[in-house]
Parts: sequence; C-alpha cells; structure tokens
Amino acid sequence: MSNKHTLTRSFLVSPRRRSMMLASAGLMGAGLVGLPTLSRAEEAIKVGILQPFSGGLEALGAQGGQATRLALEEVNESGGILGGRMFEMIRADTKTDPKTAVERTNELIRRYRVNAIIGPVTSAERDAIQPLVERYKTPLLYATDYEGGTCSRYVTLYSSVPDQWVSTFIPYLAENVGKNMFLIGSDYVWPRKINEAIGKVAAEKGSKVVAEEYTPWGVKDYTSTLRKIESSGADVVVMSIVGADAVTFIKQFAAAGLQDKVKVAFFGFSENYLAGLTPNESEGIYTVCNFTEALDKPEAKALVRKVRDRFGEDAIVSNTVDAHYTMTQFYIEAIKKANSADKEAITDAIVGQTLMSGNGKVTLRESDRHADLNILIAQAQGGKMQVLEDMGLIKASQQCAA
Repeated sequence: MSNKHTLTRSFLVSPRRRSMMLASAGLMGAGLVGLPTLSRAEEAIKVGILQPFSGGLEALGAQGGQATRLALEEVNESGGILGGRMFEMIRADTKTDPKTAVERTNELIRRYRVNAIIGPVTSAERDAIQPLVERYKTPLLYATDYEGGTCSRYVTLYSSVPDQWVSTFIPYLAENVGKNMFLIGSDYVWPRKINEAIGKVAAEKGSKVVAEEYTPWGVKDYTSTLRKIESSGADVVVMSIVGADAVTFIKQFAAAGLQDKVKVAFFGFSENYLAGLTPNESEGIYTVCNFTEALDKPEAKALVRKVRDRFGEDAIVSNTVDAHYTMTQFYIEAIKKANSADKEAITDAIVGQTLMSGNGKVTLRESDRHADLNILIAQAQGGKMQVLEDMGLIKASQQCAA
C-alpha cells in the first residue's frame, strides 16, 4: 500500500471490533473494516478528523483525534444514529502545515464527501481551509483556543478567545504573581493577538509589559532570550509558545536557574506538556484553561474515566481532549435535533444548544457560532495540575461584526 498520502479510514461496527480500526497510512485501497455489504458503507456518515498528527503539534493532534473518535465510537457502539447509521472516521494529517491542511481538506471534501470536518489546531491551518469549507458548504468544527474574530456560517468554534482567557488570567497574575510581564510567543497570529489583548488588560490593571518577543518554529537554543528575560526586570514570563518548542523553552528556562527569579504563566499549558517535562521543570507554571483532569467535579471525573477506559490508564486527558469531545457531542446532538445528516440542517441545528462538558454546562451561541465557557486558573504542582480558582462561566463578546 502506498505511503504517499496521509488519510486513514475507520468504521466501527461493534465494541469487540474496536481493535480492528484501519491502520493503513494511505488513501489508495483503504477499505472499510467489518462491513457486511457495500450499501452499509454508503449509509455511513463520514467525518473527517483533520489534525496535526506530525510536524510539531502531534501531541495536540493525537489527543484531539482520540477525543473525536471516542465520541463517535460511543454512538456506533450504541447502535448508530438516525435509525442505525454508523459514523465512518477518516483521519487526515495536516503535518502542522497550512498547505498540507488545504490538500487534506480538499481530499476529505471532494474525494470522501465527508459530512463534517473536526479540527485542525493552528489558526493558520484553519484560515487556510476556510475558503474550501465555505465553497463546498461543509461544516468545520474547530475546538482549539484561538485569537477570535472568525465569522462564517460553516465554521463553528468551541474555542476560548482572548475575552475569556486574557480577561481572567492577566488580572489574576497582576494580583497574585507579578505586574512586570515579559511576553514571548511563537511567531504566528494567535500569540500576537493574545499579546495584543494582554497589553490592553495589563494597562488597565496597573501591570507593565517590559518586553515582547516572537520566535520561529523549531528553535533549539533560547539562550539569548533567557538572558533578555533575566535582565528585563520581569516578575513573570507570559508565554504562548506552542508544541515541542514550548517544551524546549521550559527545559532551558529551568536549566538556567530562572524558576526562583521569574514565574512562568503559560497560555495553552496543560497535561500535554507535563508529559514532556520533569516535575521540577514544570513546577509552579500557571495557566488558564477550560478543563483539567484535576478538576474535582463529577463531569470531569466521568470524562477522565471514559478516556482511560478506552485508551488506557496512561492516556492524557487535557483541555484539548475535553474541547474536542464536547465539540463532537454538539455535532452528534445536531444530527439528532435535525433528524437528518443534511449538512445545511446540521449547520442550523448545532448552534443554540447547551450541553454538559467536562467542566459544567456550555452553550454554542447562535449569534456568532462561538461558545460560552467555564474558565479555570490552574498551576503545575508536583508534576500534576491543580486548580487554583474556578472563574465560572465567562461569556465572550460577539465575534461577528454587526
């Protein structure tokens, strides 16, 4: 089988056959597993799982993919939807690259005729594929925190925006951690927009941005940046570096002995990163999130149990997992509400719903296809996440211009 392509197909027919998920890495010759007839395959509702399974953000991609798969498999195992139709999952790797994301999206829509696409991760990928999903009127379900402002009938976002994260986290830091902030992020749109929002909120709270820096993908040596931080007078480094680069930065920050001098506040930090850091390296890192597996709520414990029953006791249950699982639940409920797999009917039905997430009830708004979310302040302590403060439901401003 050719390794040229990066899409994989899977179809679940029973709990016993879950282990038979198709493992091929190709498009050509990818058959469905365990199907009794071709007509059964034609009845399947095809969902594209578009994630960066390689290229630097594979930890996020793997968890987003697992969460989506869990939600859809649960439906298949219970007998399907719309009178017994099963979900077919088609896994597509963006390679953390917008151009590749466009290629994979084109294949998902035009070759596989998917009913919806769940993913990707970066804003650059999402923005690159938006014209395609709009042209072919295919729902794109995005479940990663981002900079805000996307407004499209065919893009629905279960995503924290600066109104929700910055407006809660920066005042907390100013009051409890430090007022002099060194901002550092990966060099793309999300960190820049996050830092733009930070500057405004910091000024309102009497804090000061002492420096702002952006780093390219794949940095191996942060020595010069660490020197700038040490001499800047910062009380806290506020970072929005993502993926493997963030692990590299934190390791070098700890090795340079800066932990006792400057605190770290990390947008996007979660159990994803704990897995790549020692307890000493992660100790004391502050973050803002919608979910953490340490949350002491029945719905959080239930999600953690579901994930680990499915994927093993070592499975990471992060903010990414909760967001993608909940987003997929909104999609499933939209099909039930519409009583149809018609893409336009699903697009109408998915908004205006309120569901239970891993952290309380959440709503997808009809007005701008964004979510009202429950927000937490958390910290790494002893190699685990600990909730410091539950900020409750935070409603973002409208993301569509009037």
